[in-house]
Amino acid sequence: MDEHKENIHTEDVNLKMSNTREDEKVTPCSRVCSEEDSAPPASPSNGDFSHPVYKEISMANGHINRMTKDELRIKLAGLQLDTRGVKDVMKKRLKSHYKKQKLLLSAAEDGPTGAFYDYICVVDFEATCEEDNPADFHHEIIEFPMVLINTHTLEIVDSFQEYVKPEVNPQLSDFCVKLTGITQKMVDEADAFPEVLQRVVTWLRDRELGTKYKYALLTDGAWDMSKFLHIQCRLSRIRYPHFAKKWINIRKSYGNFYKVPRTQTKLSTMLEKLGLQYEGRPHSGLDDSRNIARIALRMLQDGCQLLANERMHAGQLLSVPSSAPLEGAPAPHNPRSRD
Repeated sequence: MDEHKENIHTEDVNLKMSNTREDEKVTPCSRVCSEEDSAPPASPSNGDFSHPVYKEISMANGHINRMTKDELRIKLAGLQLDTRGVKDVMKKRLKSHYKKQKLLLSAAEDGPTGAFYDYICVVDFEATCEEDNPADFHHEIIEFPMVLINTHTLEIVDSFQEYVKPEVNPQLSDFCVKLTGITQKMVDEADAFPEVLQRVVTWLRDRELGTKYKYALLTDGAWDMSKFLHIQCRLSRIRYPHFAKKWINIRKSYGNFYKVPRTQTKLSTMLEKLGLQYEGRPHSGLDDSRNIARIALRMLQDGCQLLANERMHAGQLLSVPSSAPLEGAPAPHNPRSRD
């Protein structure tokens, strides 16, 4: 439901959205996804950026900036790094490699990728929709997929997927069926959202996320949590799950890390710029989640430390300030009724 999400009416009276444009002002990945030409986030001397290592990094960055695309590809190949992607992506990859090499002994490095979370769980809902998305239309989740990334091994290690039976508008539109590939029979035979959410909680618990392992949710844009999940919980008369109140919006992280405008952060564009091709059926929630996970893995490989950059608070969508303390999502709890 990637590009179609862009057309969803945003002035939903039941969802209080922040009008401060805070998400445009905050640079959510600035702690670790800033351009290497500026000071890196950690230093061997507790924040003293006068350390000679930063001069070496700066000089290396200047040299990389002057390299042609062919020179970048040859250098990356010689270092046994991925050579796919547009020129700016390859530059970022090479800069990140040199920075990691120079700061290898820095106390700020937390493992081979500097990952704060042990796992990242990618979520990309599919929801009921109509071609024109009327302002009063209630989008109900009809597919709940999750794809689990191990940030240390840089692999997709597990997945979850279930269809969900809509209750307010149980009949899917022809447009929705054609877009998502989800048929009326699939949702008619599925359980209601509270039962599916309960199995999601069990799935997360079985993998000890939030207890033994630090984790975060990751989405392609803000809609999945701030709109689809928020509205669905209200329609199902259950409380919004605490473990989903913060997440990584990969579009923000990608734009900040590779220094590209927001218009170049659609799923298809991100894949193309990274030299990847979409695998599976577009607008399948599980296939979309897997492709988003592939982008996240490439960003981790390129040196981006993905961190939560959006949150829900009192029904409002807000950005997570770069000064906020680092923390993983809490252990999931069983769905609670709003009654």
